[in-house]
Amino acid sequence: MVKFEPSVRLINGEMMPLIGLGTWQSRPGEVGSAVEYALDVGYRHIDTAHLYGNEEEIGAAIRKKINEGVIKREDLFVTTKLWCTSHRPERVLEALNLSLKKLQLAYVDLYLIHGPVGFQYIDENTMFPMDNNGKFKLDQVDHALTWKELEKAVDQGLAKAIGLSNFNHKQIQHILDTCRIKPANLQVECNAYLNQGPLYDFCTKNQITFTAYGPLGSPGRLDIRSGDPVLLEDPLVLEIAKRHNKTPAQILNRYLIERGRATIPKSTNRERIKENFAILDFVIPEADLLQLDGLNRDLRLFRFDFIKENPAYPFHEPF
Repeated sequence: MVKFEPSVRLINGEMMPLIGLGTWQSRPGEVGSAVEYALDVGYRHIDTAHLYGNEEEIGAAIRKKINEGVIKREDLFVTTKLWCTSHRPERVLEALNLSLKKLQLAYVDLYLIHGPVGFQYIDENTMFPMDNNGKFKLDQVDHALTWKELEKAVDQGLAKAIGLSNFNHKQIQHILDTCRIKPANLQVECNAYLNQGPLYDFCTKNQITFTAYGPLGSPGRLDIRSGDPVLLEDPLVLEIAKRHNKTPAQILNRYLIERGRATIPKSTNRERIKENFAILDFVIPEADLLQLDGLNRDLRLFRFDFIKENPAYPFHEPF
């Protein structure tokens, strides 16, 4: 019997599963089989993005499992994202329709603006356009104008819900002040070392659900720096995992869920995919949760320093 994960209700009334499969950095040729296996195990939330370059393979995997009768489309929650080269209003629906074509879907359950800093559009394959001096070609657009096009996507049935990623509270407030359809979700880096308490509270007050990427400290990220701590090896995490006969990853994912955050750990390894999902048969006592809360050091591992000078860089704000 396949277990299904608990869900949270979005502002539009739809349910978003709290455990999802992240697919950032999942290699071509591997991500499709990872998605197939995840759906077999019981995952019903798949997270991707135009930036990841894997929507087509993910779409084929989803279509295969639908055709096999493993899942129905209505039981699945698919998130993808508008990349930063498509913030201009005339680009938004075109970008979404391209993602839908690759995913072989008539709609996505959640469509996010991937980040607040805009880049110039060159073509679909140029994610980080640069000039002859090696500087990024930036193209800042008022987020409210981009958001109005996402609202049209909801009107047209192309996206059931819309949201934001990597935005700070002031940027979110700008959307709230100008929107017709409120953001349903915020996706940001979040884990025990960066529990995002003030931002989570801000979102909760505004009925915005919260999704954590990098929930395990992203040990496979590209820009690891000397001296960066390894969350999966933290002595307290190891101690609590041993106490509950669970793995450190299971403790960290369960911690986020118990603190109201959805979690989307990335893996293409079958054992880890299964392990990350197997967190429904235990609870972490409040005393242990408080200890895990105490690990917070507001440590941001995804710093995006290459866009730090842009006025829309989100992390100059404390939250």
